[in-house]
Amino acid sequence: MSLNSTPSSERIHIAFFGRRNAGKSSVMNRVIAQDLSIVSSQKGTTTDPVRKSMELLPLGPVVMIDTPGFDDEGDLGSLRVGKAMKELVKADAAVVVLDGTEALSGDSIDFISKIEGMNLPFVLCINKSDLPRHSKLDRQLKAFKRATIVSCSAVTGDGIDELKRKIAEVIGTTEEKPIVRDLFYPGDYVLLVIPIDKAAPKGRLILPQQQTIRDVLDGGGRVVICNEKEVGSVIDEMKVKPALVITDSQAFAIVSENVPESIPMTSFSILFARYKGNLEWAVKGVSVLRRLNGGEKILISEGCTHHRQCGDIGSVKIPAWIKKTTGKDFVFQFSSGSSFPEDLSEYGLIIHCGGCMLTEREMIRRYREAESENRAITNYGILIAYMHGILERSVSLFPEVLAYLQR
Repeated sequence: MSLNSTPSSERIHIAFFGRRNAGKSSVMNRVIAQDLSIVSSQKGTTTDPVRKSMELLPLGPVVMIDTPGFDDEGDLGSLRVGKAMKELVKADAAVVVLDGTEALSGDSIDFISKIEGMNLPFVLCINKSDLPRHSKLDRQLKAFKRATIVSCSAVTGDGIDELKRKIAEVIGTTEEKPIVRDLFYPGDYVLLVIPIDKAAPKGRLILPQQQTIRDVLDGGGRVVICNEKEVGSVIDEMKVKPALVITDSQAFAIVSENVPESIPMTSFSILFARYKGNLEWAVKGVSVLRRLNGGEKILISEGCTHHRQCGDIGSVKIPAWIKKTTGKDFVFQFSSGSSFPEDLSEYGLIIHCGGCMLTEREMIRRYREAESENRAITNYGILIAYMHGILERSVSLFPEVLAYLQR
């Protein structure tokens, strides 16, 4: 994908942290070669995370994030610090900007120690190299064994190119993961079933559909697209039958009835659960639905924010299917975008979308948070296939997951 077409969820997220007035906004402005973040000698100028999409070679498309100072004070300052901490747990890498003219403060030491305890690549950027360095600083930095340290000056620009290189080095190159192209052979037909209803955006396809089409083409496949009402007739008319059928999860019932058992079938949501690294978790969590007594809270969470309409899959269809399947009433609560609850202990089950708008790291973090609180969490596609009695068929492409279900 080109820089402009790469969605945010597919970019590496690199967040800049530091005390107020350490120069992190100035350093990030130098790295992106733009005056994006407001710079001032007044403490606390950065009040909200500021994002910039760019190309950082050899990594490719990235998102640079400037954050509020982690030493902010007062009630409002605490809220800003909270925003910075949220960016830390979601980031793929961190750049901690330190004022080279000062010794490390206690909160800086604590913050760096916190990052060292995480599985997170990071760089310590010692800013203000154009000024005399504090005599204690180098000795203090020796305590951080995992740190990659770079000196630079946001004023003169010295060391900025080296900082970019070190950021790329600590992150390393990651192998591009397939969405679906490893599940068919070049030249195979792949049939995509895309419902066109009130919730479908006018004039375009949603992101999972776009990305899946591109991945099929990258794998040398041939894409055939229809809506759920036409799937049977389309397959009958095809001289060469599709090697795979991929459907929107909400159309699972009608599609499964019209696709012969000899043709593998799955959903966009299930493919993205695998792509984001949480398919096994989602399959393990789904069976809890049958064990709920009724009356429990169920959280339905989406990674994107959109206006919910009549017939919305998350807020309308899934609750209705759950009631029909179980014959029980539950209390449904909803979250979207970045507003995933910090306390999950009150929920009997968490149902998450495929996460096409979230990074893999953020999706895995959410699943791990649920696991740490002993809460069951599953995925839209897995849940819908389970309720329609076609879960084994829907994951038959993934032998390890199928073996788990059969056990």
